[in-house]
Amino acid sequence: MSERLNKYLARSGVASRRAADALIASGAVLVNGRRPPPDGMLIEPGTDRVEVSGRQVSPPERHSYLALNKPAGYVTTAADPGSRPTVQELVVATTRVFPVGRLDMDSRGLLLLTDDGELANRLAHPRYHVAKEYLATVDGTPGENDLRALRAGVELDDGRTAPAEVEVLGNARGRTQLRVVLHEGRNRQVRRMLEAVGHPVRDLQRTAYGPLRLGRLKEGDWRRLRQPEVEALRKAAGLG
Repeated sequence: MSERLNKYLARSGVASRRAADALIASGAVLVNGRRPPPDGMLIEPGTDRVEVSGRQVSPPERHSYLALNKPAGYVTTAADPGSRPTVQELVVATTRVFPVGRLDMDSRGLLLLTDDGELANRLAHPRYHVAKEYLATVDGTPGENDLRALRAGVELDDGRTAPAEVEVLGNARGRTQLRVVLHEGRNRQVRRMLEAVGHPVRDLQRTAYGPLRLGRLKEGDWRRLRQPEVEALRKAAGLG
């Protein structure tokens, strides 16, 4: 059955669909020895030969799914031009895996890595409303007006955010711990939202991504997902 070239590249673990579009437009991709149109094309898996920068690629027979408890101080990329440590240095996989979404360098917690491009694309896309849960420690004590604003949506420089779930968990020494659940994934969104209502984040940890929870996984450690966890993620992304 034919499929779009960018989807095939994503399933092959080369890049997300959006990044695959850029790869195709750059001329790095060949199909049967020829450059495809910049906007991609349909291919026949198992029949057409697809190469990226001279290397033949194809989807793996089995995908890898890893959960990492990311420490602060690591960037969520495969490689960093500034030579900062990356999350790729923390995991070992038999195939090339890439992070689903991002956690900024100063944040920690649950990060999913996989070579399943279709699932990664859906989990990260706001269209599918896959929840992401965080524990945020902020300066001061957010009042009812602050909480109401976060729950309704906050105006940021790239537009109003979708409504968030926000729960106050406790206060100590001039700081407050909040549970925050988002259904979209903008850059540094939790930090920006809380800064916008006057309560800068001092510590941020992601504790869940859809049905997948951080649990007792130690900081800096990773594990392979169990099959029921993979199936639950696929269902959350509308693939079940």
